Amino acid sequence: QVQLVESGGGLVQAGGSLRLSCAATGSIFSINAMGWYRQAPGKQRELVATITDGGSTNYADSVKGRFTISRDNARNTVYLRMNSLEPEDTAVYYCKADAVLKTLSVYTYREVWGQGTLVTVSS
Repeated sequence: QVQLVESGGGLVQAGGSLRLSCAATGSIFSINAMGWYRQAPGKQRELVATITDGGSTNYADSVKGRFTISRDNARNTVYLRMNSLEPEDTAVYYCKADAVLKTLSVYTYREVWGQGTLVTVSS
């Protein structure tokens, strides 16, 4: 079993900053890519940013230059630093991890999602 625990969401004024954290716990052998996704009211979930275990990153065009994804492999934790927030960034933000689990001698791949953390940006 693997769990992702997110934190750092909240209410912020436009132009402000927040940092989200997501820690993976459980029977983890390794984690490949980790990422952040978001879902605004009435919209589909969309990719925000991803990062591989080697540190390669990918961003949605709408957040390039404002958001920075990073990770601490030793702590199985991924972060999202969000600057210059806009009301359009208001959404529930979800963390995702592509994890390899180890139970006894069995290795299993799992795509794991966090429970989500709400980010609200006021104008």
